[in-house]
This record gives sequence, structure tokens and C-alpha cells, in this order.
Amino acid sequence: MTKIITVGLGPRAYAIHVGNGLIEDAGTLLKPFARGPLPVVTDNTVGEIHLAKFLEVLGRAGLDARPIVLPAGEGSKSFSGLQTLCGELLETGVDRGGLVVAFGGGVIGDLTGFAAGVLKRGIAFAQVPTTLLAQVDSSVGGKTAINAAQGKNLIGLFHQPRLVIADTGLLATLPRRQVLAGYAEVAKYGALGDAQFFEWLEQNAKLALAGDGAAMVHAVAHSCQMKADIVARDERETGERALLNLGHTFGHALEAATGFSDRLLHGEGVAIGMALAFRLSVQLGLAPEQDADRFIRHLKAIGLPSTIGDIAGPRPDADSLIGHMGHDKKVSDGKLTFILLRRLGEAFVTTEVPRAALRDVLSA
Repeated sequence: MTKIITVGLGPRAYAIHVGNGLIEDAGTLLKPFARGPLPVVTDNTVGEIHLAKFLEVLGRAGLDARPIVLPAGEGSKSFSGLQTLCGELLETGVDRGGLVVAFGGGVIGDLTGFAAGVLKRGIAFAQVPTTLLAQVDSSVGGKTAINAAQGKNLIGLFHQPRLVIADTGLLATLPRRQVLAGYAEVAKYGALGDAQFFEWLEQNAKLALAGDGAAMVHAVAHSCQMKADIVARDERETGERALLNLGHTFGHALEAATGFSDRLLHGEGVAIGMALAFRLSVQLGLAPEQDADRFIRHLKAIGLPSTIGDIAGPRPDADSLIGHMGHDKKVSDGKLTFILLRRLGEAFVTTEVPRAALRDVLSA
């Protein structure tokens, strides 16, 4: 069963198609937006598994697909990676009326969207996310970026896709660790604004992660619906959209402290970051301890990390983490911005966090 969610942005509205086996329909879905050469950007990991099939589907629809295969990993989300991709896109001959397809996880989606947004002053692009994290988060909403030495996603722009095709069947080929990391972003939606969805996850997440197709489609579609609704109300993150960063101020600092390496995947950093946000909320007297315990218990039951001590290797110290947070793009007037909780299912934005309390939570 396919579910279609609309991101309501007036004349720039677009559809998110969610279903098991949707890759078979990708050519038909993409064809109305494509004109001339169709660059398909992927990485070598996804390429080895899925690219031949994807190109076959596009070819059957009469599309002139031109594959571009980049190295997998965060290293491609850099100035050099952007320069390489822009050069290869220009070589395909795609013009301003054409379309670029991002076929991969969050790195490919972020980088390809950014390149499409700046190439020839803006070319349309479509997202065909292949990881759970990308399907429920980074492929929706138009945030595109590369990393800088000072932190993650600091250089980028808003460039909404024309279409998102989320085939949950593609997730079957992901390593278990990658699927779990993506699931952190699913749990985030329940934590920040939908306690009923979180309760559903407590009962059904293990089924979805074990391969139940209907459960996974529901989890992805509900997450996308929540994000689509928020983006439609606050596209440029001037208010409510910031709630989607629950766990990310902590998580990005942890990623920076571990060198954006395989020691800590993005979703794992978000999981730990959400647990830290709950603990900080409890310490500040903002949220009940039982809600924090319930959320952290769920992370552990799924198999996600929930403490800084769960990260392999040397433990980042509190002061270095606070230093990394100072480079976060959400810093305003020199104040760190946090998403904290009043209860499970109700998050809010604040800059009023005492450094002593923050240091205590990061040191625990």
C-alpha cells in the first residue's frame, strides 16, 4: 500500500510517496519533472546494490539517466565534494529546466540538493532516499548543506525537492546499525509532538524493524506527515520547525567530537542527544522523571545508545562538547539553543539553560 503526503507550500508544494516496492514506479513518478539528461547521484555503497535496477526502471520510462557515483560517507559533504559533483553535473548537460535525482542516504540528499540549488542558479531535484534516516527526515523539507571544519551542515541553503519517493523495501539491504540509527529520527517525532505515536512505537517498532512491511510504511509515513505539516507552517525554521532539532544540538557536538567518524552515526548521536535533552529537562525541573525514563527505556529496548559512555573510544569531555555547541548554526546572540521537554510528546525551544546544569548533564 502506498501513502502519499503533501508538503503544502503553495505553488512549490510536492508529494512524498511512501510504500514498499515503490522503486518500480520511480520512472513513471519522475517523468513529469524530467527534461533532457537526468543526472542520478548516488554513492558507491548504494550504487553497488541498487543502481543497476534503478537505471533499468528509469530506462523503461524513457528517461535518459546519467549516473554519478560518489564516495560513500560524510567526507563527500565538503567543499571538495561539492566542487566534484557540480563539475560532473555540468558534464551531463543538464539544463535549468531539467531535474537532478538524489538516490541515496542523507549525505547524498544533502549534497545533491545543495549542488542543484546553486548550479546554474537553481535546478530542480528529486529525492529517492535509501536509508530510514533519510526517508523520515533529511529528504523532506528542503534543507541542504555541506559540513565545515567548525561543524556539521553549516554551509547550505533551502531548496525544496519536486518529489520524494520513499521505498521502504530498500531498507532491507541496510546494515542493522544503520536502520537503528535511522529509527532514532522516528522516535523523535513521538517525543517532540505526538505521545500517541510514541505509544504506537512502543508496541510496534520492533515489528517494523524486524521486517513487517505495513508497520514500517506506517512509521515512515506518519513521520513524514508530521514533518510535512511543520515545514508547511514554518519552512525557514523561524519558529516551530526548530522542534525537529530535538537531540541535534547535543548530537552534532558529539559527532564533531568523534571526528564525524564511524564511532558515532548521526542517528546514534541524535538518540544520545534526545536522552540528554530529557535528562537536562528533568534536572531543570521542566519534565517528569518518569517520562525521561520511559523514553530512554525505549531507546535501550530498540538497541540504541542513550549515554555518552555508550560511544566507543575516548569519552568527549563536557567543555569540549560545549565548545562544539558554540559553532552550532542555531546559536543566537551568543546563546546556545536547545530543544527541551515539558513531557513526552511536548517539546519547546529555549536559550535559557544554565551552563552549570549543561555541564553536569554532559559529565554524568
